[in-house]
Amino acid sequence: MPDDHKNAGSTHVSLRVPTDLIATFDRIAAALERPRSWVMVRALRQYIEDGEGAEIEEDTESLAELDRGEIATAEETHRKIQEIIELAAERERAEKE
Repeated sequence: MPDDHKNAGSTHVSLRVPTDLIATFDRIAAALERPRSWVMVRALRQYIEDGEGAEIEEDTESLAELDRGEIATAEETHRKIQEIIELAAERERAEKE
């Protein structure tokens, strides 16, 4: 019988995965002494949070902002870039001290 609190907030998904990829997940899982599903969820989270998935999410939100008419003027963009440059210069000076 499954441990319900362990699976809280999760959904079962079935998908076809190439055999070589499953073999890689299995080797990683064995090395970490973790279940294959744990390794697969970590890989999916990394894709969503740090990889291509994050870029797609950001692009989608940017397009939605444009559709809503939420755009920055050239002056606002220039000011923000200057702020970023100044912060970077301050950090660099602080690191040298």
